[in-house]
Amino acid sequence: QVQLVESGGGVVQAGASMRLSCAASEVTFTIETMGWYRQEPGKQRELVATITRGGDAEYEDSVKGRFTISRDNAKNTVYLQMNSLIPEDTARYFCVAQRYDDYKDYWGQGTQVTVSS
Repeated sequence: QVQLVESGGGVVQAGASMRLSCAASEVTFTIETMGWYRQEPGKQRELVATITRGGDAEYEDSVKGRFTISRDNAKNTVYLQMNSLIPEDTARYFCVAQRYDDYKDYWGQGTQVTVSS
């Protein structure tokens, strides 16, 4: 089955930068959209950014201008460059990949990002 593994999380101070990576393995189909979501304890999971196979990106308002999503289709890998981090960015970040033919979503296990003030 498809596996997605995130990496790059950790603890940083406000104003720092981080880059998250997510590699999808055992993929036997075309991946359309990939993206990043985040979730705080007791809160709903929310969209951070998405990117289509063709490279069209969309962002949640609070991260626009600070975060950049990118992908390498040949490697089935998606990245999230996070700059000017603020404490409100603290959450567990999850990677998602959507199958082209039936729009089925596949999720990673998540990686924790903690931003201290």
